[in-house]
Amino acid sequence: MSELRVLGLQVFDRIKEAGRTQSILSRYAHCIRTRLGFHELTSEVCSRDGFIILELAGDSGEWDKLQKELGDIGGLNLQVMSFDLVGD
Repeated sequence: MSELRVLGLQVFDRIKEAGRTQSILSRYAHCIRTRLGFHELTSEVCSRDGFIILELAGDSGEWDKLQKELGDIGGLNLQVMSFDLVGD
């Protein structure tokens, strides 16, 4: 049976946390299948908070390391969804 893991990140201050977060995501790019990021953007406002959704692929041991490093960043709220894929 295979596992699918999706990480949801709420970034409380994109300006403050962007560098460290991006560095970690780049280091683990080999195990990120899909990355979706979004924040409020209008002609008047570029929001300081944002969200990133990651679909992970490959070695689950690497997923755990990625999750730990992201969890160590104080300005992130990390949520995890894990699915056991039946018939895979």
